[in-house]
Amino acid sequence: MEPRIETRRGKRLLVEKKKTPPTATPSTLTPATVQASTQAGAPIRNFTGSLTVGEGGPIVLQDIYFLERMQHALRERIPERFVHAKGAGAHGYFEVTNDITSHCKASLFSEVGKKTKCMVRLSTVDGERGSSDNERDARGFAVKFYTDEGIWDLLSLSTAVFFIRDPILFPHLAHCQKRNPSSNLKDPNAFWDFMTIREESVHMLMMIFADRGIPDGYQHMNGYSGNTFTMVNTKQEAVYVRFKWKTNQGVQNITNPKDPRLNDLDYSTQLLYDGIKRGEYPSWTLQYQYMTPAQAQSPKYKSIAFDVTKVWPHTDFPLNDIGKLTLNANPNNYFAEVEQAAFSPSRLVPGIEGSPDQLLQGRIFAYNDTQVYRLGVNYNQLPVNRTQHRPHNYQRDGAQAIIDPSANEVNYYPNSFNGPQPDNHTLHSITVTGDVKRYDTDHMDNFTQATVFYNKILNADMRGRLGFNIAENLKGANTKLQMKAVAMFNKVNAELAKTITKYLSTPQVLY
Repeated sequence: MEPRIETRRGKRLLVEKKKTPPTATPSTLTPATVQASTQAGAPIRNFTGSLTVGEGGPIVLQDIYFLERMQHALRERIPERFVHAKGAGAHGYFEVTNDITSHCKASLFSEVGKKTKCMVRLSTVDGERGSSDNERDARGFAVKFYTDEGIWDLLSLSTAVFFIRDPILFPHLAHCQKRNPSSNLKDPNAFWDFMTIREESVHMLMMIFADRGIPDGYQHMNGYSGNTFTMVNTKQEAVYVRFKWKTNQGVQNITNPKDPRLNDLDYSTQLLYDGIKRGEYPSWTLQYQYMTPAQAQSPKYKSIAFDVTKVWPHTDFPLNDIGKLTLNANPNNYFAEVEQAAFSPSRLVPGIEGSPDQLLQGRIFAYNDTQVYRLGVNYNQLPVNRTQHRPHNYQRDGAQAIIDPSANEVNYYPNSFNGPQPDNHTLHSITVTGDVKRYDTDHMDNFTQATVFYNKILNADMRGRLGFNIAENLKGANTKLQMKAVAMFNKVNAELAKTITKYLSTPQVLY
């Protein structure tokens, strides 16, 4: 079916229109005929009255239903995500459109036309659960593929780079953007203090404060893996790759700080939900860049191969299409299907592996560990996180163990009773040498690519808005930090530094 273009809410949307059968809603359901019951299955005959000693008397401890109802209500909330707390989700599928088997043996890419069920969560990064969808921030773009070889989680951001290279700095990066422990308010001094000390953040800062810092809904943003992964084919030949989700609706952003849409806290969530409900299914094209191991070790590319603060130039590493992701179903229960969805870059499948990317290696631990804290050690057994096929391993018990292990499977290895056996999948190997010690990465080139971004990617109007947006945020910091920030951006481009200074020192406004 051909896509059509329509205008909605003052926007030009490229949408794929499909008819969907009507679904039952509370207003269209027939009167309830199901017997209400406790969690244990006992019938409930009264929802509105506690068990008391006489009318108006004290509640008795044997009111089992009151206790169960209250205990559950008091435990309905689970810890919010350390980052990416505010988000929306939907279900869909991924369809392979191009043959990439020369690079990757992953089963989900095995043939053109193959479809894989997916679940997607889109989010802000720093915002809390009740925060605005329209904060100036990067956006998360997490996709869970339910492949026939297990779960593959591909985590991306709306920016092609990140703030830091070394994951040991991640807690500090998060803390400088959280609420001040004394005032419980957001602290521009903490934010700009950290950013001006760690100048590797400058590339990411420019992307956030440029136009794409506030996308016009999740449908109108791209996603970038940032991290470098390894693709391996059936011959055990490897290439390093970065992934990109290219929106098929076109990139659109909210650039005017007085735009009334910015007042809608759930703007992006509402657009995604309503669009899917109308049958306007957003889609993205999955692309990848690849670099050979020889290139990754060459003097020209060694500094960018595994550095998440830098991009791979498209002129040297062009984008190759893989397939198309389409979101065509809203969740029936947000908590069960989105809030409990757990993503981790440790969820890989044969043919897609990690790499020497230091930030990726840190995230492989951190993301899995935070889900264990948030949801419990058996979070992979929750329906939204469960593989297509029942897992066979030697993990047993633990809180909220849902899947009952087969009585025929022993819980130790090695064994003589036909317990689960490892397959013949072999990981790609690499050779590394060096002295084991702590290395600080702040001395690396932090400004060349940021200058290219300013000079070649942004036009004159975009440059003006970038300077204005930085200055507006900097106004909350003290004068010393303002001067440090201007000095840092001066290393990117003197014109940018002058623009920021102008908007800091005069009441002149851009809009």
